[in-house]
Amino acid sequence: MSHPLLDQHRALLDRALDAIATRDYWSAFSESPSPRAYGETAPAEGRAAFEAHLGRPFELNQPGQVSWHDQEASPYGCPLGVRYPVSDPAALVEAAQAAMPAWQALGAEGRVGICLEILQRLNRQSFEIAHAVMMTSGQGWMMAFQAGGPHAQDRGLEGVAYAWREMSFIPAQSSWEKPQGKHPALVMQKNYEVVGRGVGVVIGCATFPTWNTYPGLFATLATGNPVIMKPHGNVVLPAAITVRTIRAVLAENGMDPNLVSLCLPPDRQTAQALYQHPDVHSIDYTGSNAFGQWLIDHCRQAQVYAELAGVNSIVIDSTDDYTGMLRNLAFTLSLYSGQMCTTSQVLVIPAGGINTNDGPKSYDRVCRDLADAVTKFLSKAEVAQAVLGAIQSDATLARIEQAAQGEMGHVVLAPRTLQYEEFPQARVRTPVLVACDAVDAQHYAREQFGPISFLVKVADTSAALTLIESLTRQHGALTLGIYSQSETVIDSAIQVSWRAKVALSINLTEGVFVNQSAAYSDFHGTGGNPAANASYADSAFVANRFRVVQRRRHP
Repeated sequence: MSHPLLDQHRALLDRALDAIATRDYWSAFSESPSPRAYGETAPAEGRAAFEAHLGRPFELNQPGQVSWHDQEASPYGCPLGVRYPVSDPAALVEAAQAAMPAWQALGAEGRVGICLEILQRLNRQSFEIAHAVMMTSGQGWMMAFQAGGPHAQDRGLEGVAYAWREMSFIPAQSSWEKPQGKHPALVMQKNYEVVGRGVGVVIGCATFPTWNTYPGLFATLATGNPVIMKPHGNVVLPAAITVRTIRAVLAENGMDPNLVSLCLPPDRQTAQALYQHPDVHSIDYTGSNAFGQWLIDHCRQAQVYAELAGVNSIVIDSTDDYTGMLRNLAFTLSLYSGQMCTTSQVLVIPAGGINTNDGPKSYDRVCRDLADAVTKFLSKAEVAQAVLGAIQSDATLARIEQAAQGEMGHVVLAPRTLQYEEFPQARVRTPVLVACDAVDAQHYAREQFGPISFLVKVADTSAALTLIESLTRQHGALTLGIYSQSETVIDSAIQVSWRAKVALSINLTEGVFVNQSAAYSDFHGTGGNPAANASYADSAFVANRFRVVQRRRHP
């Protein structure tokens, strides 16, 4: 049986289904923060909505509240002062389970219809969410709007589309008839029910609080499960706004709002008890290898979907657009101060240099020219502010300082501290480039999160490909890049990408960058190397979030 909200949003769902089948360009939600797309009053209303949260308690009316969380701080140095409810995780799990039967009874049509309505509602809040993402994660305004708003919503819709497709493969009923020769046939009436596995916990990260959580959130919800959102303790507001909106839409449609809740455990022990709760059956996580592995090893009752740290690499063999390559790399290394899981950390260059359309370039010349390209790109204050954003964590600041002191190799480009007029207390650093030899793996062969990149000298291109394959197999990667005018070299890089199971970008010199990932078209992660055990999004990302329970009887 259909549902009014599914009927209302059916065209949106069908277009998303077509997009994941064709993998061509499509976006459901405009990435331009333009009044033409969102209305003349949307920017002002969104800012006002964000500012209304500041210095006040964020009420959610959740069960089991025991205290308030007020530890959120802005990388831009602005006071936030928002207080969030701290609820007993056991009470949230109990309330989620109580809400689950009605959600289950709604059927796939109703669940998907409500999820589509939630996404539309969140899209209308894109300016509010963008301010929340910017001021908590440190992203620049345009990235906060795009990645925190419409791009995250697109990833959420992608999860819903995959969930619908996988659930739609299961018929509601069938008539089973087995011939018995001269005897009457055996006849059975069989029914099949798509049943959620149980409570899902979605653990947010500090740098992309919506983009990295919406896929798991909506895939879990659409497949019949309650969701407990556990944001990073320093980046709560985007998750709180999301949870409040979801709870409102659920209540408007006769559902128990406790199907989705916000959880801020007061300490590590309480958080671990939530993750290991016997009724928690899925966990989505983005973050460090150590904690991700702990989840996998110790939460055996749950299916863990983990995006962890990796070492993303680029091999520079040759190019027919030297200026375009440098310009593309400068943007890649600068975007959000390298605080992206897809940012390239290791750039591998042959010791003998590379061939270009401007003539041969030595290893040292490539290093100097890339440093100059980064400096030139960030020379205008308005560009630097928009692209770099602010440094989210103290740990990242410490790593930048360590690299700047030459502790990781020869500093080709030292980081600079920039001052923003609008945010005088913002923590802003430009990228640091470090030159080193292939044998200096103790520094570059592990994730150095932030605007730190290594220009690694190797014997030749063959050695470069061997090195990055080893790095990816051992430490994982979400992205791999190759610059070469040799089809033989490119073919070798393709083979490496298959063996190491990492996405490959070839000769990017224009407006597409290795650290960008487009919903419906690009698979974010493969799940095939240590950087991630899942992909945003494919069938495997959703299909194990539900089970099929059948019943049969003779008619």
